[in-house]
Amino acid sequence: MAFPTDEQVMEVLKSVVDPEIHIDIVNLGLIYGIEKNEDAGQINVRMTLTSPGCPYGPEIQRQTHMVVAALPEVKGVQIEITFSPPWDPRTMATDEAKDILGIY
Repeated sequence: MAFPTDEQVMEVLKSVVDPEIHIDIVNLGLIYGIEKNEDAGQINVRMTLTSPGCPYGPEIQRQTHMVVAALPEVKGVQIEITFSPPWDPRTMATDEAKDILGIY
């Protein structure tokens, strides 16, 4: 099997849903970047949370790690949480997520 593409990684990340907002982390715009080292089988996910005090942060991080680690050929996963830039749903969320959140 081949190492996962960025698109495949993003697709599995859509299965991680913020339990408070009920929208997946990709559509919320919480994923800032994916770096891959195919030779090492490593995927690093740079992401944020809806707020620094997000009560579901550890669970979202755990689920993110779990779904990426389950991809074929992946031997290691690192999740980097950052708050720079701060999450802003008006500019980072998809139009679908904005509709659900009532942002127009």
